[in-house]
Amino acid sequence: MSVLVTGGAGYIGSVTVQTLLENGYRVIVVDDLSGGHRESLPENVDLVVGDIGNSDVLDRVFSRNRIEAVIHFAAESTVTTSMEYPGRCFKVNVTSSTALLEASYRYGIRKFVFSSSAAVYGSPLSIPISEEAPMRPTNPYGLSKVVFERILRWYQAVYGLTVVILRYFNAAGAVGGLGEWHDPETHLIPRILRTAMGKAPGVTILGTDYPTPDGTCVRDYVHVQDIATAHVLALRYAQDLSEYCFNLGLGWGYSVKEVVEAARRVTGVSFPVSVGSRRSGDPPILVADAQKARLYLGWSPKFVDLEEIIDTAWVWNRKHLGVGH
Repeated sequence: MSVLVTGGAGYIGSVTVQTLLENGYRVIVVDDLSGGHRESLPENVDLVVGDIGNSDVLDRVFSRNRIEAVIHFAAESTVTTSMEYPGRCFKVNVTSSTALLEASYRYGIRKFVFSSSAAVYGSPLSIPISEEAPMRPTNPYGLSKVVFERILRWYQAVYGLTVVILRYFNAAGAVGGLGEWHDPETHLIPRILRTAMGKAPGVTILGTDYPTPDGTCVRDYVHVQDIATAHVLALRYAQDLSEYCFNLGLGWGYSVKEVVEAARRVTGVSFPVSVGSRRSGDPPILVADAQKARLYLGWSPKFVDLEEIIDTAWVWNRKHLGVGH
């Protein structure tokens, strides 16, 4: 099967591309390289550098390849950016994504796997969060994911499109030569590890007055390889599924302070930590109920220990970002 992966040169996308190849799929990637890296892709993967909202790019990709399914990662993917530039977030995550969806349908593709986010839930009413929980996003990024999920539902209802939506929680860790590499970096674990390497002056905890046991935000950290595996399973079983929307997470969370201490143990570095104000749009707790993914996809996370997850990222950071970055 030939699969188009949008955003396939990015962090999660590149690991998914690698996992698809290992499972015998042919992969074509569209990525504008605004957040991805060409060197994250193997040479035998066709890369089209372009914008998923550009109709000429989409027509070229779909007309020249016998694509049978789409896995859609390409997005403005940070809460901070969405709070600063909401228009950019909606343009990419809704307008451009809809252009991709329409082109996919026009070229006869009936299988579409969407990389969504726990941000759709906002501040949840109960923990852990099930797929039936109300969607109450607290930032433009989360809202953009909600809107496109609803668009997908209509294409599912009107055209019979086979849709799988994966709402994953906090992606973390690294796989071999593939790790998290953003500039600027906004995610907690890579910021901590760069501080431990002496490439940042310190770690700032954004808020210590949340209604959590130690006052800092609590998140469910799921390894990037486990997320990639779920996308391949979704592709494999899409037509046979009676459910279409799945959370990806471990089912328990760690506070920012707990992550800091775990990273200190893994790295052996007592890096400096300071306290700052809350980041706008951050819910206090996000922890997944991922039973549906286990039941319907046969998904079972292989990485379930926070220190092991951090260690995979630490190994990658020292090898790939130790010099010259």
